[in-house]
Amino acid sequence: MTVLQDSPFVRACRGLPVPHTPVWFMRQAGRSLPEYRKVRQGIGMLESCRRPDLVTEITLQPVRRHGVDAAIFYSDIVVPVAAAGIDLDIVPGTGPVVAEPVRAAADLERLRPITVDDVPYVDEAVRLLVAELGDTPLIGFAGAPFTLASYLIEGGPSRTYLKTKAMMYGAPDLWNALLTRLAEITLSFLRVQVAAGVSAVQLFDSWAGALSEADYRRYVMPHSSAVLRGLLDAGVPRIHFGVGTGVLLEAMGEAGADVVGVDWRTPLDVATKRTGPDRAVQGNLDPAILFAGWDVVEREARRVVEQGRAAPGHVFNLGHGVMPETDPEILTRLTAFVHEISER
Repeated sequence: MTVLQDSPFVRACRGLPVPHTPVWFMRQAGRSLPEYRKVRQGIGMLESCRRPDLVTEITLQPVRRHGVDAAIFYSDIVVPVAAAGIDLDIVPGTGPVVAEPVRAAADLERLRPITVDDVPYVDEAVRLLVAELGDTPLIGFAGAPFTLASYLIEGGPSRTYLKTKAMMYGAPDLWNALLTRLAEITLSFLRVQVAAGVSAVQLFDSWAGALSEADYRRYVMPHSSAVLRGLLDAGVPRIHFGVGTGVLLEAMGEAGADVVGVDWRTPLDVATKRTGPDRAVQGNLDPAILFAGWDVVEREARRVVEQGRAAPGHVFNLGHGVMPETDPEILTRLTAFVHEISER
């Protein structure tokens, strides 16, 4: 395993001096790129995640185009649970849809542990990418237990998480059993990627912002922590990100993160006071700003870089994913601009 320890991205994650603030974008490999839409034409999302040649091409596209400092492994958060035995599909325009939602103890039997033999396409794709990327680090990818559980319990995307919270509050034993299994599957999924050569991992707890801090600490943090602390010996930085998680930033750092991803709602200097002096931050330009004209993009990017100086390390990113309608030229220009204004 070769972690690119001296790359600006890994150094920033570890709070070490960097030649410039490193940049990558969540969903940088995706629908904002015409080359992505072209290679994905007629190919379902799950199928595209299981084809190493396609995963490699899609992951490389934004690195070639934008000159970003890290690649994010192209996958989907439901890939490991599908490998673990859950019947699901990723429906265009909707998202993951689960044929039979997990609602009772008997349903847990459909979630078995996974090994590299269940996801050989992940192992192969990471190895292909590491060879192609050279000195550009690759970030491993997985969904956190809470966000995965919400899809499995609701049966698909939700705005209210009523069924999820009903199980969490009303059947805590079943809840903990489900999240324990999901944490084991997620840890195994990330370990496959680490063994194949990723230089960092990001745990996406996309929907954790639906929780209070007390509920997060009681019902969710032990399971996210099992994943993140399970990678303590892996030798790679661990990034933890959620949306709408301003009140959870301290707890999300405590769960075992080296880097806390911050969405656009919380300024990075404020976030740093919450996450503490030992953790780097990632973020956090509002993706909508990319539609406001270059003068605004420039002004707001300067602000984010300036506020990021409060942390021991800063990885520049958006405060959530790149929107499909984004002009790719803006991202290319933004990457170069952040490099230029942050040059040490």
